[in-house]
Amino acid sequence: MGWADLGQAARELAVEVVDDGYDPEMILSIARGGLLVGAALGYALAVKNVYTMNVEYYTGVDERLEVPRILPPAPDFVDLQEARILIADDVADTGHTLESVQAFCAGKVGEVRVAVLYEKPHSVVRGDYVWRRTDRWIEFPWSAAGPVVDRVGATRDA
Repeated sequence: MGWADLGQAARELAVEVVDDGYDPEMILSIARGGLLVGAALGYALAVKNVYTMNVEYYTGVDERLEVPRILPPAPDFVDLQEARILIADDVADTGHTLESVQAFCAGKVGEVRVAVLYEKPHSVVRGDYVWRRTDRWIEFPWSAAGPVVDRVGATRDA
């Protein structure tokens, strides 16, 4: 995937959302890969309420924790019992990260839907809005080159 693909993908996902009649009041971006997707969707859908949720799951290429772990600070969904939320992420690989975020949102907001750039066939969560489906490894432009620093505990994400 290249940078231009991100722009095209976000626009196409936004059109899917609009054509489906869904009007999200908030976009919840899953950090880190979903940050760029969520921001682009926020602009395309004219949604200024773009939040971040950091979930740790991958510890390396195809290496994961036993279960996803939501890292603080978690979003505070005060007065959002009726809100429509669009979760944004780069890829639904196993789907366990998305599943944990959906579970976190359950009962706190009115409705949750999922938008992802890529969805893998073995994902336990099916995106409501998916740009591409693949079983291949995806090289994203924001992570393909790796970090420019050595940081203790840093890993290359999937």
